[in-house]
Amino acid sequence: MRGGIVADARGRLLRACGAAAVGGALLLTGCSGGAGGTGDGKNGSGGKTGGGASASATASAASPTAKPAPTALDFTADPKRVPKNAAEARRLALAIVAGPESWGPDFVKRSPYLSAPGSWPVLDADCTWEAGTLPRSVLASVTAHSEIPAAGGKGPLRVAATVTVHRTESDADWEMAETLEEALRCPDQQLQQGERITGLGSLGLPYGVGGNAHATDSLNESGSYLNDAFKGRQGYSWYQVRIGQVTMATVVKGAPGRNEDLVTVLTQAQVTMEERVKKQMGVTS
Repeated sequence: MRGGIVADARGRLLRACGAAAVGGALLLTGCSGGAGGTGDGKNGSGGKTGGGASASATASAASPTAKPAPTALDFTADPKRVPKNAAEARRLALAIVAGPESWGPDFVKRSPYLSAPGSWPVLDADCTWEAGTLPRSVLASVTAHSEIPAAGGKGPLRVAATVTVHRTESDADWEMAETLEEALRCPDQQLQQGERITGLGSLGLPYGVGGNAHATDSLNESGSYLNDAFKGRQGYSWYQVRIGQVTMATVVKGAPGRNEDLVTVLTQAQVTMEERVKKQMGVTS
């Protein structure tokens, strides 16, 4: 996993899951359907038309020249809006990265809120995350940390979002592949002192596979989160996507009393960032 944070111990904070990956994919299918208009349940499907014709009769009368299903993401970057240097890339990353308002009404900023410029965590040979240097292939990477503070007998629900702007789409594609490889190489990882994740499983979903109709490439990862501050195994979910030369990731680390719907929580922030990158970099009509 690549990213921009060592304090939370992984760059691209979020992983949705081996077994849970199916749930994440279904969730995201619903999101893309709502935003992209798949037509599921719309236009009178499953019932009768206003003229009294049955749905099957309507279908048989459909045009034989219907457009084929798309095979690639409908996104074209505007060359004039693509960042050319580190300063432009950081401004773009800051405009995209999900803050507490993107996660939900109860979330607030953690301290420190943003990762330090130039930070880049690296997973070493012992499967421990440590500070590294920003690769030449990366123009800028920003991680924003949010949480729902501990209250009412429930632990703190901590989340993070990372946006990385690469020099090229190929560079971003390599990051996705490396992130997927990390879970295979290290299913158990040390985040920072007193924090670790175990039993990681990951699944890559390129466009058109497993319900991915919203990004050029995506990957899900999940496992168990262990924190010395509280007892028991908690949920851990991570999700990362690529659109053009930008990768975006979200992560959520469960806590006592706060392990329900972790994938739903991270999906909301993830979808927000995907919409932002398309708005910030896409060709305008």
